[in-house]
Amino acid sequence: MEKVQRISIEEYGVPNAAEYSNLQFNKWDINRFRKNLKVNIVRQSDDKRELEFDMIGCTPALANAFRRALLSEVPSMAIEKVHILMNTSLLQDEVLAHRLGLLPLKADPSLFEYCTADERLDDEAEMNDRTTLKYELKVICSKNTKPIKDSRLPEDIYHHSRVKSNAVKWIPLHRQSEMYPNGEELFGMLEDDILIAKMVPGQEIDVILYAVKGIGKDHAKFSPVATASYRLMPAITLKRPIFGPEAELLKSCFSEGVIELVKNKKRGELEARVKDPRYDSCSRNVFRHESLKNSVKLERIADHYIFNVESIGAVEPGVLFLQAVKVLKDKCRTFLDELDSIN
Repeated sequence: MEKVQRISIEEYGVPNAAEYSNLQFNKWDINRFRKNLKVNIVRQSDDKRELEFDMIGCTPALANAFRRALLSEVPSMAIEKVHILMNTSLLQDEVLAHRLGLLPLKADPSLFEYCTADERLDDEAEMNDRTTLKYELKVICSKNTKPIKDSRLPEDIYHHSRVKSNAVKWIPLHRQSEMYPNGEELFGMLEDDILIAKMVPGQEIDVILYAVKGIGKDHAKFSPVATASYRLMPAITLKRPIFGPEAELLKSCFSEGVIELVKNKKRGELEARVKDPRYDSCSRNVFRHESLKNSVKLERIADHYIFNVESIGAVEPGVLFLQAVKVLKDKCRTFLDELDSIN
């Protein structure tokens, strides 16, 4: 079966959805696949945490394999053990440990190795400085002797009433102070203003934290991305010229930037034209209007995927995607080696 080029979107359904779900190549050829596959970078945020790119010429199985690898098999560093020495805050020990475990770290996982099954995280003397990072959180809430006049906000009348992530400090483990002289910058918290707990005078939190390398398949805290998603590229075709009030109505049926109004010189009035279909949200609002429902053809391009990857921040999303590709390549090599061993 040949590859479906377009998926039709009608008022009450997707008539060729079954064909798309069975999408595959007939007489699949690696050379043809290489020729057709393209990856185009569309947008990257200023802080380099979000990346939007197009992947053209692949099947949904391959696109989903990259998405799943990003979510669950690309490694990152996260807090694994929390040793609570003192906790008199209102948060139970288990809740406090859970909140601390989800704090995003700056640490680059490529600098570290996985913990082996024989390594213990209970005895610091046995911890490996190439697998483990140590942190400390020690905060005591007290009254502010010089509070802001007439203020009743806890943060104005108390010291450390709000315990935030900037209170978590990196502590060199074994030889790490020599290995990473700028470790405080490399391994600190990714954000300084994440709220951990609230306290009143007399309450105290004193904990030791240990972070290790892991993958999201083991626990969601190890997932290096906040989100990784894809959608098919929309295609919008106007079956007839649309002018005046109808053009204004058509523009309101789509997301901002999809339809533009251009003055038609012959008729002297505004005409609707498709500007950029990629931002269409597939709301199908145009089918609500009898005068427009038969004037627009909505489709999706079957082998054109719009990827959005939002990194937690420790590693840029482009690097994470390349690591996801490497994960899939390793899986393919393992599978081929198993086949060879059978033969």
